Formats: sequence, C-alpha cells, structure tokens
Amino acid sequence: MAEAAFFADPDYPVPGHGKTWLATTRDGASLRFASWRPTVKPVRGTIVVVQGRAEFIERYSETVAELRRRGFHVLSFDWRGQGGSQRFVRRTRKGHVGRLRHYEADLALAMAEMQAKLPPPYFVLSHSMGAALCLDAARSNALPVSRMVALAPMLGIAMIAHPGRAKILASLLYWLGFGRAFVPGGGDTAIATKPFEGNRLTSDPMRYARNAALSAAARDLSIGDPTIAWIRTAFRLIARLAAPSAALEVKIPTLIIAAGRDPVVSTPAIERFAARLKTGSALVLPTARHEILMESDAIRAQFWAAFDAFIPGEDQALPGSAGEQGHGGLMQRLAAGREDAPAPGSAAAVP
Repeated sequence: MAEAAFFADPDYPVPGHGKTWLATTRDGASLRFASWRPTVKPVRGTIVVVQGRAEFIERYSETVAELRRRGFHVLSFDWRGQGGSQRFVRRTRKGHVGRLRHYEADLALAMAEMQAKLPPPYFVLSHSMGAALCLDAARSNALPVSRMVALAPMLGIAMIAHPGRAKILASLLYWLGFGRAFVPGGGDTAIATKPFEGNRLTSDPMRYARNAALSAAARDLSIGDPTIAWIRTAFRLIARLAAPSAALEVKIPTLIIAAGRDPVVSTPAIERFAARLKTGSALVLPTARHEILMESDAIRAQFWAAFDAFIPGEDQALPGSAGEQGHGGLMQRLAAGREDAPAPGSAAAVP
C-alpha cells in the first residue's frame, strides 16, 4: 500500500495546501484520504468527490481546483484495492474487492471523516461505480448530504455483451474459488494507459494523454482489470438498484448526468432509473464518453453549468441567483443542445 502522501507529478500537480491521511474502516481496511480548503469566499460547504473503479485521488486534481474556486472544501478518498488504499491481493495491480459490504464500509468511513473534519452543508460529486454506490447508500439514509450529483452511474455495464450470462458465470467462478483471478482476458495494464484511439473514456486527447502519463508514472496507485469477485460485486449492486422501488427510496435531491456516447455503462439503464426518482432530475450530454469530468472543454462547460445550477441548491442560494426554476430551464436548454446555456459560474447558472 502506498503512503498517504500525494504522488508528485510536475506535469499534473496536485492543488496546493492539501492534507492527506490514512483512516481505518470498521472492518480494518486502511484508506487514503485528502482534503483542501476553498480558495474564495463565501464558503459554501463541503463536496465529497467519490471516484469510480481504478481511479485515485490525483486524477481529479483539475476538478478539485475548480471546486475550490467555487467556494467549497473538498474531500476525496481512494476505495480499498486501488489508489493509495490497502490492497487485498498479492498481485496488487488486480482490481479486487471481495464483497459489496466492503465498499459500503469504505463509504461509511468517508461520510464519518467528512462530518468529523469538514463543515456543512455537505454534497457529493460521484462517478461511475462510486455514483452507483452513493445512490444505493442514499436509499438507506447512509449518505448524510444535502444534494448529490451522480455522473454516469454504473447501473448497467454496456461493455459486456451478454450481462445475464456473465453474471451467472461470475457467480459460478466465485464459488469455485476463482474470486481473486482476473476476469477472462484481464491483465495488469491500466485502462487509462491504453492507446487513445478507440478509448472508452474521453474524446479529449490532451486530458487522456495527461491521465495516461499520470497512471504510467504512478504505478503504485494504478490498477489493471477487475477480478471475478469485483465483477460479481458489480452485478449485485446493479441488481439491487434495478429493483422497481430503488429509485423511489432515494430521498436526497439528485442530479444524474449521463454520457450519450458511453461505451462503459448503460445510458438507457441510467435514464430508466432517473425517470423513477422522486427528488431528482437527469441530463444526457449527447457527445460525452464515460469520464465526463475528463472530457473536452465544451462538454465540461455543460457539466459545470448544470452543477452550478444544482449545487448548493435553493436553500443555499446566493443573491441574484436563478434558483430551482433557473435549474429546470437550464436542463431543458442543455438537453436540447442549445449553445446559450450559461457559462460555468455565471449568475444564471448559480443557484
């Protein structure tokens, strides 16, 4: 396991004045955490950045800086089995977790660290696997935040041609004792270091190259393909959130943003889930791939306009803000691909 310290990359530096530390989950896993103070006033609360599979804190340095400029404290952490958190397989490049309850323990620790160390109100910005885990936690009041933004949540795996068969096979192999083995054809190579052409993550060559260089340099933080146990865990999470009542049980105001050209997770599954939310709305960015926060400037500008209209929300509105009515109008303009959507941080975009 890596130490708590940041990985120093001169070409993609971590924002300054950050703090790092290790904390231990209730079942004994050591996780790496990091936090930053906002760079402007007024202070608007705390954002917890919840990453997806195979990611690590340093990949979100650009996003952390943007959140700080919006007046937020930022908390980030690495899930067990990746980044600078504890690994549980000898071949540490395997993307492994044993059971769903292990990720639940990680998220519970993150919420406890948030409440103990940083000021309210609290918000979540989550991606992919992390977004699905946050949606699931919100169903049982295990996510003590005011609002949540979920980017490309893992509610279905698009890159698996026959998910029903894959689910059965993963369970069979798991019970035969192959849970710690790579998925068939899997290996140590991190997905972010593969060639840009045909990549599933982003249409932006510069950010892809930046992240690839970071992953190649920070080998102790990067991981490769998942194990059988991880796939089994993912299918169990997906099945739980596919229940007809699941979306109805999410009481936290939630903005789900999906990628229209996402080859990793199922955008139709996301849209079906979002349509059942009682306290949420959804937006599909039609030209985005899976990693919306690593996309082109134009796509990211659409994301930030939606984010600024939703967070911190009407109850934390700033003078002269657009409020919830402005947020609804913004959603319609972005969904229609209008170019007059407000720029990030503009008066019309900030609630």
